[in-house]
Amino acid sequence: MREDNQLAERPTVAVYYFPNYHADARNASIHGPGWTEWELVRAARPRWPGHKLPRVPLWGETDEADPGQMAQKIDAAADHGVDVFVFDWYCYDDGPFLQRALDEGFMQAHNRARLKLALMWANHDWIDIHPAKRSVPPHLNFPGNISRDTWPRIVRQLVDKYFSHPSYWRPAGMPYFSIYEINRFIECMGGLAGAASALDELRQAARAAGFPDIHVNAVVWAIPVLPGESGLDNPRAAVSVLDVTSVTSYVWVHHVPIHFPVMPYEACRERYEAYRESASALFSPIPYHPNVTMGWDPSPRTVQTDVYDNVGYPFMGTLGGNTPAAFRLALQSARDWLAAQGQRAPVLTINAWNEWTEGSYLEPDQEYGTGYLEAIREVFGVRNG
Repeated sequence: MREDNQLAERPTVAVYYFPNYHADARNASIHGPGWTEWELVRAARPRWPGHKLPRVPLWGETDEADPGQMAQKIDAAADHGVDVFVFDWYCYDDGPFLQRALDEGFMQAHNRARLKLALMWANHDWIDIHPAKRSVPPHLNFPGNISRDTWPRIVRQLVDKYFSHPSYWRPAGMPYFSIYEINRFIECMGGLAGAASALDELRQAARAAGFPDIHVNAVVWAIPVLPGESGLDNPRAAVSVLDVTSVTSYVWVHHVPIHFPVMPYEACRERYEAYRESASALFSPIPYHPNVTMGWDPSPRTVQTDVYDNVGYPFMGTLGGNTPAAFRLALQSARDWLAAQGQRAPVLTINAWNEWTEGSYLEPDQEYGTGYLEAIREVFGVRNG
């Protein structure tokens, strides 16, 4: 298998992609035919003076399962220095969810070779927060737990359908596979030993397909955000037993308590960067891939007529002042930190390409246009061009 080229002086820029902006049968069974999260984006309203909602996409309400419209996203990402879309990948005991953005959109796009794709297994519970009603426990729509018997099916799908795709991201030849909720994976596999055995099965299947190994990435955090999330009591021990290749973060608010109703972006960045230092020391010699978060505001996922109090996600604090200029400073800090670490084949994760209902997106809007994408290009340039 061909090894992906890595430029030591330039990190790989990997951006999380949340695929809930296309019609899906599971969503239709709950919300009705054709429902997507664009409904929430469109309905969002300011909850306090100066709160800038709704956010209006410059490209309109795109259908990410349409390969032509996905091609627009791929071109914009590649033109501005993004190297990888890390798709939030949902797979339950009874099958996949939200897969059409990847399977029909990205993988069928005529220009898919311009970006790499990778998977972050989003193995959390899917709860009804679309929208959430204040002070009412959210209904569990689809449990994130899988049975041990389901794992071989997941292994085969990963190796045969995704890892072998020409656009799949394979640093050092190894397909990159990230797990969002490590603690849940461990519990579902019957404990640490069972989880390590399950990952060994995945490695063996990948080797049998001609890969040297897999790159197992662990998303680790200290502060749960979504209801039902749980972190690791001893993350260092867990990643060692599981023999993970790297550790990263999904979003800053997994590490920084957010003030209500608005916390300055710069203050959150400083708190996260302190965590970045501690994480690097904690997990060494396993590399920690730093994260840059574009913003945070989950208020569009709330019933807009409810009082917006600090009563738990999505009724919680937000980030303010996350302009393209502030985002660029965060990117520069991550770039300089990685250079100082001297990591081989450094990686930066960014939240997110299109988390519109959590206020963290790179897609152009009517306020700043392509400003956030331009910040990435200014800081990192464009690989191979």
